[in-house]
Amino acid sequence: MQLAALRSIETNPAKLPHLYLEQFRLSAVKAGETIAIVSDLGTRREYIEAAFAAAETLGADIYEMCVNSLPGWTRVGVPTIGQCKGTLEAVAKADLIVIFHVPLFSRWLKTVTDGGTRVLMIIDAPDQLAQLMSPPGLKEACKHAESLYRATKSVRVTSEAGTELSWNCGDYPVMTQWGRADEPGHFDHWGGGHIHTFPNEGSADGVVVFSPGDIVILPYCRYVVDPVKLVVREGHVVDIQGGLDAKLMADWLQEGKVRDDDRDPYAVSHLGWGMNPQALWYAMALNGDVPEVSRAAARTFPGNFLFSTGPNSQGGGKRTTRGHYDVPMRDCTIELDGRRVVEQGRIVDPAMRVPRVRR
Repeated sequence: MQLAALRSIETNPAKLPHLYLEQFRLSAVKAGETIAIVSDLGTRREYIEAAFAAAETLGADIYEMCVNSLPGWTRVGVPTIGQCKGTLEAVAKADLIVIFHVPLFSRWLKTVTDGGTRVLMIIDAPDQLAQLMSPPGLKEACKHAESLYRATKSVRVTSEAGTELSWNCGDYPVMTQWGRADEPGHFDHWGGGHIHTFPNEGSADGVVVFSPGDIVILPYCRYVVDPVKLVVREGHVVDIQGGLDAKLMADWLQEGKVRDDDRDPYAVSHLGWGMNPQALWYAMALNGDVPEVSRAAARTFPGNFLFSTGPNSQGGGKRTTRGHYDVPMRDCTIELDGRRVVEQGRIVDPAMRVPRVRR
């Protein structure tokens, strides 16, 4: 089997404490606060050490809770917190939770954020942490996008490849990440910079076409190599056409079914777009197709349209299916109630554009 080429890490390990200090400052860590580290059996020890050093510099208290598991990249909604007695109660009292695996679509995450605890997810490699650090203006751009999306009733996405998708929104909250957990109850991802919401149930309708160069970031972490045509009716993918990539998608969603008539893996999930100028579409080609070097950049590069299927529990819905599929798409046009914010993969709303910082 041929393994994907992976460029060696270039970030000096000695710089990690400085990176964590910068991130903790961006995340509004103050003296006297309590930080709960949630690690797992696969967490990089140098990340834990860097977090402890940064917390000490800022005068914050910090402790580590290591869960007895290796949470997989493709498994969403895994309850790593709360299964052991007292774990949820402990972390819920922290001011900031720093977690080193994906907590999305888990019930405990909503519980702690509803209580005001900030949560910062760190799941990327050192080079990506350095490159994708939230640049000046990103939060403001994301907040502007959030205000527009919250006021939007209908969305239309098109592309020259054949995408013609529309949906209604407003029943679920808009979720925004700007790369730092600096507000009470805010969840964020170091390297984030995107926005999404879940369509009103049954409203998504049309055609979605994946083109070569689009990215299947979950579950496979690969570029699309041949076109895939999806037919969407009443909020569900009802037909998948194409070659290898279509087969990979169809088989994964089939695997996610818990019974023969289970439609949840085919339901349209979160829909949104990226705005982080530090993220590069070609990062996976440059750095290798392993999740640790692609998780943030693939979702957040500016102007991508993120299409997904599967769960919606993160927004308060009832779907918790394992059949989750994320595809950041290039060259799409996005219109909010007729207002064009992205045109052929380029952000055209000036308030959403953020200058890139050369690092």
